[in-house]
Amino acid sequence: MTIKRLSDKQRLTVNWWLNPKLSRYDAIICDGAVRSGKTMSMSLGFVIWAVSSFNGGAFAICGKTVNSLRRNVITPIIPVLRDIGMLCEEKISRSFMDVTYCGRKNRFYFFGGRDESSAALIQGVTLSGVFLDETALMPRSFVEQALARCSVNGSKMWFNCNPDTPSHWFYNEWIRKAESKNALYLHFTMDDNPSLSEELKNRYKRLYSGAFYDRFVLGKWTASKGIVYPMFDPEKHVFDHEPFCERYIISCDYGTVNPTSMGLWGYSDGIWYRLREYYYASKKEGVCRTDEEHYAALEELAGGKKIEKIIIDPSAASFIECVKRHGKFRTVKADNDVVTGIRRVGSVLKEGRLMFHRSCSGIITEFSLYRWSDKTGSDAPIKDNDHAMDDMRYFVSEVFKSGGDSFFALSVERKI
Repeated sequence: MTIKRLSDKQRLTVNWWLNPKLSRYDAIICDGAVRSGKTMSMSLGFVIWAVSSFNGGAFAICGKTVNSLRRNVITPIIPVLRDIGMLCEEKISRSFMDVTYCGRKNRFYFFGGRDESSAALIQGVTLSGVFLDETALMPRSFVEQALARCSVNGSKMWFNCNPDTPSHWFYNEWIRKAESKNALYLHFTMDDNPSLSEELKNRYKRLYSGAFYDRFVLGKWTASKGIVYPMFDPEKHVFDHEPFCERYIISCDYGTVNPTSMGLWGYSDGIWYRLREYYYASKKEGVCRTDEEHYAALEELAGGKKIEKIIIDPSAASFIECVKRHGKFRTVKADNDVVTGIRRVGSVLKEGRLMFHRSCSGIITEFSLYRWSDKTGSDAPIKDNDHAMDDMRYFVSEVFKSGGDSFFALSVERKI
């Protein structure tokens, strides 16, 4: 695979350290729209800079997790590096790769900055440079620990991210203070990726709405506000006649004091239909139900259909054990990444890949009530009227996770 063409901004991202006017910078920051080609050009530029500037150096390439880093950065970049003559030897079990070029050999370690504890993983290593992908998704402690490791003369720091809320620490401490941090700041749009067709650009414009449209399409650091799913339209998303379905899944948000919400989903011709639901609010009914009573409702909701799996709120340990004890259904603990899940739900709603039977009054009502918190610096929905919203989010995050939240779109030509 070879790169056919780079835009001016992508070329600058790769070569800025060679420019006499720009080489004085200690860091480069690239942010902006999704699919703008910034990640590939940054990762390519980082490795070329490293192997051109050092021999025997140690470098870090960081993502939210090592798995996402391999998917989004390492796997796409290795064929490009090999095509321009570099020897890349990846040690998957030890999370690093050695790159040899023109007699120089350098090592690139892979780190995941998932949470506050991740800072300990990178502590102690001495680095000649660091590339942080998805910087806005990493905790500040991890990022600052990674930067503190760059103590070799001539080391540089490379930051890549999609926008988040304008109160985000990275936006305020690095992007707004780029000049004082001696950092080159480049803002990308989809037009900076020459291989992205107008058809694909329009597709991404259709996928997102609200704050996510501002962030991922326009590349703005925008606060979330208003209704979480403004794209939901009863005229488009509500149906009356049940289709013939070939697959069935149930999602569950479990509560004792709070409501328990379960949805039966059926798949037909590329669309997932919420066919029926169970929504029990103990406060409203005045009586709490036991795990066994909720399980009986689950059996009734399944209605004798072959259920692939039950996706359950990961905090519902007792109910998960109850379902397992009966031995009839396979359980899967739900992914509870709220903001990522909301983004996925918004995308599939806009694509028309989720539909709701008119009898599912619990979830239809919640669509009109589910709102973003208006607290300064908050990027989370209000924890109210959200139980059917949560079981839907669990479902979408499980079923649509293989669709990918990000991939590279850069002008390339495959050699066969």
